[in-house]
Amino acid sequence: MRTVRLQQKNKSHKASSKGRNTFLSMDNRTQVTEFILLGFIGNPWLQKLLFVIFLFVYLITLIGNVMIILAIRAEAHLHIPMYVFLSYLALLDIAFSSVTVPKMLQDFLSERKAISIQHCFTQVFFIMCLSVGEGLLLSVMAYDRFIAVCHPLHYTVMMRKEVCAVLIGSALFIGFLYALLNTLLLKTLQFCGTNAIHHFSCEAPQLFKLSCSNTFANQMVIFTLGSLLGMGALLIILASYSLIISSVLKIQSMEGKRKAFSTCTSHVIVVLLYYGTIFFRYLKPTSKDTGNQEIAPSIVYFIATPMLNPIIYSLRNQEVKRAFVKIIQSRQK
Repeated sequence: MRTVRLQQKNKSHKASSKGRNTFLSMDNRTQVTEFILLGFIGNPWLQKLLFVIFLFVYLITLIGNVMIILAIRAEAHLHIPMYVFLSYLALLDIAFSSVTVPKMLQDFLSERKAISIQHCFTQVFFIMCLSVGEGLLLSVMAYDRFIAVCHPLHYTVMMRKEVCAVLIGSALFIGFLYALLNTLLLKTLQFCGTNAIHHFSCEAPQLFKLSCSNTFANQMVIFTLGSLLGMGALLIILASYSLIISSVLKIQSMEGKRKAFSTCTSHVIVVLLYYGTIFFRYLKPTSKDTGNQEIAPSIVYFIATPMLNPIIYSLRNQEVKRAFVKIIQSRQK
């Protein structure tokens, strides 16, 4: 009798173990290890056309921003805070565009548009880090213009090299911390269902939709901190330009007013481009919009803005334009 009970117990234990193994194997089988990017799918001919268009835009982005960096480094009279900040903005634009566009170009020529989960998280980290860093750098540039216009006699003291280095380093470090926190929280989520991302890159809102975990904490952190950083930077910009406008209106000479405003126009346009897309794209809970509605502002933000920034500054800034001409002439000799 005892032998029969032991046999039954062993059978029951084996059945239980088999059930656990099957559950684990099912878990492993459904665990997502890669995502499929479905942002641009369709006719192969259209894919090749888009590849050519976006490759051209990417090359213009690289050339334009590299030219700004070289022009500022080559001209000694441009080694002032305004242009130092501009060179770092150009560097961020190169990095920001390079996070997503090369992968997107590869996908245009590939039938299977896959990205590993590690690579996807890396994309998310750099997108967050560079976008926050750029937003804070734009506020630093606004503050620099405020000091230059409203306190010109104290400008060299208030914006000396050490101060500029701290401002730039702080902007980039805050962006790094924000990205690191959100990426670590993202790594705690489980992805065990569909792995199709209806976008051309990995972004946190898209990943929240695919997670089978509770993403409330992730959404609150990205939304709350993102809002604080974004609104904080925007308030600095608005306050700086309010004081600049107030100061400029007191200038009697029309030529003086024109000069003061001309130094700020390019920066204002870049700020409008930046905030016009990033508020719509990031500073809200997970979007319920269609894929096309989310892709459109992302194209402007990831691809168009980094290309337009050097064009805006080179067209609106005579000093940069002259530096460009000197570089081109020196290459031709």
